[in-house]
Amino acid sequence: MPRWKLSSPKIPSVIQRYGLAILSVVIGLGIGLLLERSHFHDVEFPLFLLAIVVTVWYAGVGPGILAVVLSSLAFDFFFTEPVYSFYVSRSELPYYFVFILFALLLTWFSAVRRRVERDLLQSRDELEQEVAMRTQQASLLNLTHDTIFVRDMSDVITYWNRGAQELYGWRAEEAIGKRSHDLLRTVFPAPLDDMAADLLRNGRWEGELEKTKSDGTRVVVASRWSLQRNEQRIPIAILETNNDITQRKRGEEEVRQLNQELGKRTIELEAINKELEAFAYSISHDLRAPLRHMVGFTELLQKNASSVVDDKGRRYMTTILESAKRMGTLIDDLLAFSRIGRAEARESIVNLEELINEVRSEVAQEAEGRNITWKLGPLPNLYGDRSMLKLALVNLLSNAIKFTRPRPQPEVEVGCAEKQNGRIVIFIRDNGVGFDMKYANKLFGVFQRLHRPEEFEGTGIGLATVQRIIRRHGGEVWAEGFVDKGATFFFSVPSQRR
Repeated sequence: MPRWKLSSPKIPSVIQRYGLAILSVVIGLGIGLLLERSHFHDVEFPLFLLAIVVTVWYAGVGPGILAVVLSSLAFDFFFTEPVYSFYVSRSELPYYFVFILFALLLTWFSAVRRRVERDLLQSRDELEQEVAMRTQQASLLNLTHDTIFVRDMSDVITYWNRGAQELYGWRAEEAIGKRSHDLLRTVFPAPLDDMAADLLRNGRWEGELEKTKSDGTRVVVASRWSLQRNEQRIPIAILETNNDITQRKRGEEEVRQLNQELGKRTIELEAINKELEAFAYSISHDLRAPLRHMVGFTELLQKNASSVVDDKGRRYMTTILESAKRMGTLIDDLLAFSRIGRAEARESIVNLEELINEVRSEVAQEAEGRNITWKLGPLPNLYGDRSMLKLALVNLLSNAIKFTRPRPQPEVEVGCAEKQNGRIVIFIRDNGVGFDMKYANKLFGVFQRLHRPEEFEGTGIGLATVQRIIRRHGGEVWAEGFVDKGATFFFSVPSQRR
């Protein structure tokens, strides 16, 4: 059904507005005179009142007052005895004043009514604009897939968007009018009264809630509540947005359980490692006594029985003695390796240049008779256990000297690379036989060797010892190399005290 509303045409000028007053009175007067000649009496009163009403309604109060004055004069001149004069007889005077008073009251009432109508029209236009804006906002909220709904202060749902339907399963017509906490069977992390008090105090609340979908499935949501107040600051509604974090919470729970399991495994591994280290230390220590007997009696056998055995027997005795000594070296290395894991680190500031020179002096006998070119760059001070770092450097420099043995002009370089993530990186580079990078992962394993014992001696524990020492300092060790083109060993340690 169309809605009809009374609205005044725009009168662009004052002349037109006051002209409307004059025209209305003239038309009323003309009709009154015609009707009176046709023997219709007492119609002039309502005609002039109608002219006044039309003038006030369409032209305003000023022209309306002019219409009242003109109507009064016309009423007095044409219809009040004696006619055609402005004289009012005593008997007609009350009637004339009643007309004027009634005309003024009607003017006032019409003006008020017009103003009220205009205010109502303006309010209706504003309301229509507000409704259109709210409808547009609701449409926009309904386009998003985020879960949004509004509930009043009694927890009754008043708005339910498409995202809420997608998450929980209920359509808007099914959810609106229901109490949200009952519909969704909400599980709260704290007493509801405390949460409501927090909402009223801060105007918002955030937290995790557990809710139930229409099919009975439980979901965990990150919920945000925003309080809406009216102009008197009275709470009137709560806007609630929910984001489904069920999968994230399950992942967090799985990670937590895995961390717990990992913690247990770590403790178990640490205990096993300690047992293995103690076992290795005990076995290695216990093996030294019989091994010393083997070496001692083999040497006695060589001394006292070499004259009564042939060359093959003497070769057998030499082999036994060399193997026993090699086994002794291996046991010593194993003991040193196990001690690293059990020894208490005594950290201090270490002058690395001084330590390198000290290590060079110790390994000098290994390079006796060889003209090794040493390149030593500027080295920083480190913070760590000096004895452990010295053992690591002895192993690395010994390896560099050993694997450059085939070179007519061996070169060994020690330097400091650029800092990486707050760590100092030291490198030891040689021009020795190198290695194939596809076997780089085996370099630092216990008993792992990339060369035959006939080519280069060793027990395969030295680099494992280096790795254990560097890791105890919170660093890492790695290597780069090419076959027959040398190798470079790197280790990193924190630049500051841990």
